[in-house]
This record gives sequence, C-alpha cells and structure tokens, in this order.
Amino acid sequence: MSRTGARPRVLVVGAGLAGTATAIRLLHFARRPLEIVLLERRPDYRSAGVAYHRDGNPWDHVFNIQAGRMSVFREDVLDFVHWANQEADRRDWPQRWAARKFTEQGPAPRRIFQDYLDDRLAEARRESCPGTVLVEADGEALAMDPRDRGFEVTIGHLCANGLDGLRPGPLPDTKVLGADHVVLATGLELKEPPFAAEVAGHPSFVRNPYSAAGVRALTRLRPDATVAIVGSVLSAYDSAGLLLRNGHTGRIHLISKSGTIFRTYPDTHEHGVVRLPRPETLLEPYRGPEEFLARAGAAWRAACSTVREQHPGIAPVIVSERVAKAWEPYLPEIIERIPTDDLRRLLDEFATTIAALRVGAVKYTMAVIEHAMRTPDGPVELVVGKVQAITPARSGRLLVSLAPQHDGRTLEADLVVSNFGRESDYAKVDGPLWRDLLRKGIAVPHERTGRGLEVDACGTLLDGDGQPAGPVSTVGVPREGDEIVRHGRTGAFAFNLAAIKNHSVSVAAHVVEQLELRQEGLYDIAARHPHYRSYASNPEEADRAALEESVVLEVRRLATRERREREALDSRLIASIHSMGGLPALPADVSRPDRLMRAVVNRVAVERLNDVSVTPRQLRRQLGIGNVDKPEG
Repeated sequence: MSRTGARPRVLVVGAGLAGTATAIRLLHFARRPLEIVLLERRPDYRSAGVAYHRDGNPWDHVFNIQAGRMSVFREDVLDFVHWANQEADRRDWPQRWAARKFTEQGPAPRRIFQDYLDDRLAEARRESCPGTVLVEADGEALAMDPRDRGFEVTIGHLCANGLDGLRPGPLPDTKVLGADHVVLATGLELKEPPFAAEVAGHPSFVRNPYSAAGVRALTRLRPDATVAIVGSVLSAYDSAGLLLRNGHTGRIHLISKSGTIFRTYPDTHEHGVVRLPRPETLLEPYRGPEEFLARAGAAWRAACSTVREQHPGIAPVIVSERVAKAWEPYLPEIIERIPTDDLRRLLDEFATTIAALRVGAVKYTMAVIEHAMRTPDGPVELVVGKVQAITPARSGRLLVSLAPQHDGRTLEADLVVSNFGRESDYAKVDGPLWRDLLRKGIAVPHERTGRGLEVDACGTLLDGDGQPAGPVSTVGVPREGDEIVRHGRTGAFAFNLAAIKNHSVSVAAHVVEQLELRQEGLYDIAARHPHYRSYASNPEEADRAALEESVVLEVRRLATRERREREALDSRLIASIHSMGGLPALPADVSRPDRLMRAVVNRVAVERLNDVSVTPRQLRRQLGIGNVDKPEG
C-alpha cells in the first residue's frame, strides 16, 4: 500500500553498517517529511553488523585499515578520528585504548565503530527536516510482495513503537508492513563449508569467529593447545592475533589454498591514487585462461615497474595496491572479453590473491603474527593446501585433511577455526527473505560473476527480464558482482566500507528523488524519458556556468550535516535552477522542467561525491567542502 499521500515510508532491511549509513544519508537528504524504518533481526548487530559488533570483537580486534580511512562520510575524511579523540565515551575502555590519541595512520579497535555509528545516526536524526521520523525496529523480514507502487513486507517477531498501518501476517507472530521503498542492506551471508559437515556443532569447531561463542572458544583455550585456522585472509589474522596476544604458545596452523599472506602497511601509509596507462595487451582478443593469465602477469609486472620508477616515494609494499587501484577504470572493458564460465573460475581461484593485492593490514595486527612466523620455533606456521575434510578424531580432537594434490597430510587440532567466509551465490543463501525474492523473480543472481544480484546503476534490483523489479534498492554485499563488472572493484572493495559509503549516497539520493517525483505526479518520468538523468552530459545543452553553480550548491547540501545550513543551501539552489531557464534538450512535453532539472543537478552532484578516481582528501579539496583537514597526530 502506498503511503505517498501522507508521509512516505522507507524500510531499510538490515541495520548494520550498510543500513545505518544509508539511514544517515536519508535523514540528511530528505527535504520533506519521511518515515525511515531501520529493521534489524539481531539487536546486537545494530549499527555494527558482523564486522563491528561488540560481542564478536574483543578489544584486540582492530580495523584492517588505518583509522583515518574509517569515516562513514567519504567527504569528511577524519570524522571518525575526530570522534574517537573528542566525542567518544571512554569510561569503559581498557587503559591501553582509553589513554590513546588516535591518528590518521594508526590502529583503532573495531568494537568502538558501533558507538560511532550510533552517535552519527542520532546526530542525523536530530538534524533531519521537520516531520522526518526514524523508527528503529527489531524483527526479521521474511517476504515481500509488490503493491501499488510499493511493497508489503512480512516481518517476523516485529517489535517497534510508532508504526501505523500494520496488519496481521500469514503466519503466527508475523506482521505486514507497507513501504513506498525498500532498501536491502542485509550484509554478509554465512557460507556453510561442505568439508565441515561432520563437525557442525562440535565444541572444538568454531564456524563463526566473530560471534560471542567463537571469541569465548579462542580466549578460554589452554595456551599449549594446537589450533588450525582455515584460511589466511584478514579475518584469520584476527583469530591468530587474539590467541598470540593472550599468551598462546601452542602450534597455530594457518591453512591457505593459495599460500597468500597479506602485506603490512608502513606506519606512514596514506591512501593514494596514481594514474597509469590502459593495459592495452589485456584488451586483445581472449584466447583462454592460461594465455590471458600470462598476458595479465606481464602487464602487471610492467605496471609495477612503472610505479616504482615514476613514484620512488611509494613504499615497495604499497606498489601493488596502487596498481590495482589504477587499473580499476579499465577492468570492466577487460572483463567484458572473458567468457562467463572462465570469469567465474578466475574470480574463484584468485579471490584471495586479488584481495591481497588490493589491500594490506595494519602493523598492530600483522606484527605479532609475523614475529610468531619468523621466530625460530615460533608457534605460527603457514600451511599451503586445500582442506578436503574436517572430521572428529577418537581422541576428541579434530582431524583436518588436506587434498592430495596439495599438501596431502592430516593435521590434528584441539580447535579448528573456519574463516571459510561468506556465501556470494544468492541462489544458495538460506535466509527466508532471499529465498522468497528469488522465487518470485524480484531478485536474480548476478549472471556474469555468480556473485551478488543483478542491479542497475542506482542499485535497484532487476528482474529476469533486466527491468527494475520495483522500488527496491540494495546496498553493500548484494552488489558485489555488479561492482566487479561495472566499476572494476575487486576483492573486498566490491562491498566493504569504501563501497558502502558510495552506495549509501547514491541509494539515499535516488530514493529521495523517486519519492519526491512521485509526490509531484512525475512518477512515470523515467519511463517516458529514460535518459532524463543524463540531459546535462553535453556542455551545449545548458548554461554551463549556471549548471555548475547549481551542482556545487547541491554537493555542499548533500555533504552538510546541519539542517539550518542545508535549508539555506536548498533555497539558493532553487533560485539557481530557476535562473537557468531549463535545458534545451528536454522534450517539449515535460511538465515541471524545473523539477526535472533538480533531478539532473542532484545526479551530477552524487557522481562528484562518489568520484573514486581521487582520494577522500583530494575529493574534499576538489569539491570545495570547507578546509582540507590536516592529518591528526
């Protein structure tokens, strides 16, 4: 049931990082009364998700990247660092963190990010436009049905105050909630490792190290116990580091199919972007995976050599990160040449390697592990091999058998920690909501990569015919495949905080735009004029000076957190748009051309805010958003 005639309702399914970041932007961007329902099935995950919630992140778990890259606002570079130093409540912090001054390049404990997002959400609620309401609801979305330009969502165990229009659901303890727009921010989906079927539920098997039970198993383990950690990605280092910092002396096996070890960021590392020429050899006709990998290796080595020669100030361990970032704009065209089956195999085989090339880890995490690996008789050993099976041993311990074509041996361990990771194929996701959406054709698995779902450039779900499935948007992990083929973002950068920052901006802006157009009777404008978003792309189509002034005002409005300043900028923006006189390229039958022009200006402003070709600090300078912050510390 549509609520547009009253106050539109946006239901955000998932209140972890992606959902909270999007709710913050919705509260900032809305210019008219709006109801935002932030639904979370696990209260302990609110403003945190699996990566940051307190129960699964002891104080020794720090961010993989530097604290200066953890702001939820890409255009406000050091917001998290400033919050941690000036606003955070440290009364319950351990002394080693309570006494610390956080710096841009330094570490920070992951668990405090939940407090940071809580505070920024509360601030956004206070500074939202009059009549805008945020409802934080507990419950699980189970099913969705299209209704009257919106959706009716069946929710189990709903607990919320102030929601109207609810009706009983089809099952006991369910309610049906109408929404004008739904944002799916469901986060990581747990993947069930087939090799561990016999030990599921075994007390010596930790399936989720970021759970309260997983942390207890690691911290209560006797110091001389033997541990096998399946995987060598960054989450594996959290488990190993936690053991070592608690005085563990027993053998720790880091089992990796690829043998990949992540790089350690230098103490002075800063995010940077270099420009490299397009790797032309990778755009030659595709002739099979082996030949392609040979070309890719040669082009990669040449690009790394170029960076070392032309940018001698870049630390050697950062060169691969700079090249991987510089290649992102070229990857969509390269990927387009690779057949689907080969593309999927390459992504699966080299997932960890790609991730290690694109990002490293902070010294706080890596130093203790590297020391334990390099010291004679150190407790940490890297085991290269593919796990074939984990089975119970007669001794009560667990046996980890490696595939014959790899190591081929069997390890016996007192505790096995699985970092087998997430389920990226949504056809295999076990949650009731995703099963329902796929069964009804509202969501379709990403065809090219098998990762995530089919979405358009705005993050709207596409149905089996490639058409928008309705007013339903996605943020974060479900967009992994699209990020790979559309933007060339690989590894965790397809769905991590960096991607979520951009998703939250573009999705919130799109949702607000669509709701406003609907309220003004322009709901079908996209269908009648599918190119309305790009009318300003040609410099001859408008008065560029006036357009530029409007875009700058809109950028500043979108980036402003104080309501009074946003309202002042909005008034100036309306006057600027009226002075433009419209766009010559607009079709003659367009009603309210000023409103259409507003949508065009917003689109250009969002693209500028989401420009990943520059660093956040460069973006701030480029957009003229206040003074560029000096590094703190």
